[in-house]
Amino acid sequence: MEHRLHRLMEWMKTKDIQFSFMTTTENVFYLSGFRSDPHERLLGVGVFQDAEPFLVCPKMEMTDAKAAGWDHQIIGYSDIENPWDMIGQTIAKRNLFIQTIAVEKQHLNVERYEALSALYPGSAFVAAEEKLQQMRMIKDEKELKLLRKAAQMADHAIQTGVNAIREGISELEVLAAIEFEMKKQGISEMSFSTMVLTGKNAASPHGVPGATKIQKGDLVLFDLGVVYEGYCSDITRTVAFGDIDDKQREIYETVLKAEEAAIAAVRPGVTAKELDLIARQTIADAGYGDYFPHRLGHGLGASVHEYPSITETNELKLEEGMVFTIEPGIYVPGVAGVRIEDDLYVTKQGAESLTAFPKKLTFV
Repeated sequence: MEHRLHRLMEWMKTKDIQFSFMTTTENVFYLSGFRSDPHERLLGVGVFQDAEPFLVCPKMEMTDAKAAGWDHQIIGYSDIENPWDMIGQTIAKRNLFIQTIAVEKQHLNVERYEALSALYPGSAFVAAEEKLQQMRMIKDEKELKLLRKAAQMADHAIQTGVNAIREGISELEVLAAIEFEMKKQGISEMSFSTMVLTGKNAASPHGVPGATKIQKGDLVLFDLGVVYEGYCSDITRTVAFGDIDDKQREIYETVLKAEEAAIAAVRPGVTAKELDLIARQTIADAGYGDYFPHRLGHGLGASVHEYPSITETNELKLEEGMVFTIEPGIYVPGVAGVRIEDDLYVTKQGAESLTAFPKKLTFV
């Protein structure tokens, strides 16, 4: 983690930032190796241009933070102590003049902003998100290894869901089978709320699984991911339960064609915009352009959604080492919803798919 801290410190020097304070679970993990969600309690990493960084966490988590590999100072506080007072005292010992502070503006709430401002009245606050996202966008070999394993577990989860399908079983029952199997495999956390949607319910891109029962002739959509040692996967597959009609099949084949075309175009130097437009045009040419309402994909790593964003307006050029999803979809209300999603790693030659569950239409 030291090289990540040093990269952040060098950026701070170029921007004349004296203090950076990161508080999201993912960025604290990225900088320290310690992953925790202490709920309402404060968790953060403080970084300076030249002085020793510190980690602040609940006292009951100090042992875990050390075990995760954090070798610098830890400020551990109990539930009756004020961590902000302790942070102020810690920084005072470094004899630093704090004039500009980098924080995650999208995450720091008003209460914590006021507490930090009270320590350094008159200080300016700048956003750190862009820099951290840029740092996290290119994965190293260790990160790639963990992402591969997370993707393998996601493949297994999809297979578990497919195996659970039978007539009359509810979306929530299939979901429960998936997550129970993941727990047996040692996965304690899903990347996001698992989705199992059947028939017309799948026409809602972010539908909520419920008591709807799977019936013959349904397309069943799975969207899920797991967190493996701090790194996320995200896969979507749509399968057929029994015979489906020509319209459903046409929608499926169009989505598959769009996904495969976009994946085939992945290589260093291609822009995110180009990938999105390739898939979007394929779907529009088939007459379903109005039914593809979201971006083509998103970055993947310590967060399930991070840089790069694969949108039709993003001119960012792909680089070797990026990991992101490709996930076109068509959602026709009252008819069907289909989405196919894979996790991709950008290589020198093109794309390596980390997820491997078959995409040819599966009939259950």
